[in-house]
Amino acid sequence: MSRIGKLPVSIPAGVSITFENGLLTVKGSKGTLTQEVVGKIDIKVEGTEAHVVKTGEGDGVDAKHGLYRALLHNMVVGVSEGYSKSLKVNGVGWKVAKQGNKVVLNVGFSHPVDFTEPAGIKIDCPNPNEIVVSGIDKTLVGQVAADIRKIRIPEPYHGYGIAYKDEVIERKEGKTGGKGKK
Repeated sequence: MSRIGKLPVSIPAGVSITFENGLLTVKGSKGTLTQEVVGKIDIKVEGTEAHVVKTGEGDGVDAKHGLYRALLHNMVVGVSEGYSKSLKVNGVGWKVAKQGNKVVLNVGFSHPVDFTEPAGIKIDCPNPNEIVVSGIDKTLVGQVAADIRKIRIPEPYHGYGIAYKDEVIERKEGKTGGKGKK
């Protein structure tokens, strides 16, 4: 039995959960999220808690039990608080700017790179070296942040690139010249 699946999900005020015909819907002040639930899994709402319950055995039900509990928790947090990821841009003369629903990145290429905001995601540039990706869907926020980071992955010698704000880049020493050393 999944230890994570057994944990209840607390439902904050203003959030409603419905589960009908294998479709889980979570509504809150920030929006609505839906998730299809397959397998022998049922979701029961009791007061201010929701429980993910197995209705059978086999076919990876234990794994799905924990998976759907984690997805339900992420959905509840998303519609009530939201998620955000911050990225920092590090490079000489590198900068980012928001223009309408696009982010224009000048990150060392011969041309600026345009990144369009996907539906359900808000991208802000509070200063020329910072990008903040926010939204209610945790997986979509993480994927968009990863896609922006992929435009210019941080390199280990100078540290230039787009990195997560809390990411530590292991720096390499580089060449030492080698002259006169034996």
